Amino acid sequence: MSKWIRKGDRVVVIAGNDKGKTGEVLSRGEDRVLVQGINVRKKHLKRTQETQGGRIIDMEVPVHISNVRLCDKEGKPLKIKVKEVKGKRELVYKASGKEAVYRSVKKPA
Repeated sequence: MSKWIRKGDRVVVIAGNDKGKTGEVLSRGEDRVLVQGINVRKKHLKRTQETQGGRIIDMEVPVHISNVRLCDKEGKPLKIKVKEVKGKRELVYKASGKEAVYRSVKKPA
């Protein structure tokens, strides 16, 4: 589920030019995430007084949140479910037939 992705999470791209690549979420907007090393574009900068010549820099551009999914340490995409365990809400996924906890989430007020 895309709403459980947050800054610092490890994600894998499931659609687009960078399909299969993994990276860490640097920031998150309403429906887009900025992932380190994913969706890199070239930006042309004008000439200024500090830099006599113009230059071209590589920068990451946000990816739509539906094109990424949380992944495990090996880079396999996870199907996340929310489960209430001992009064806490936790994100769980199935690993080798057993449910494993990804992390706990705050309960809505």
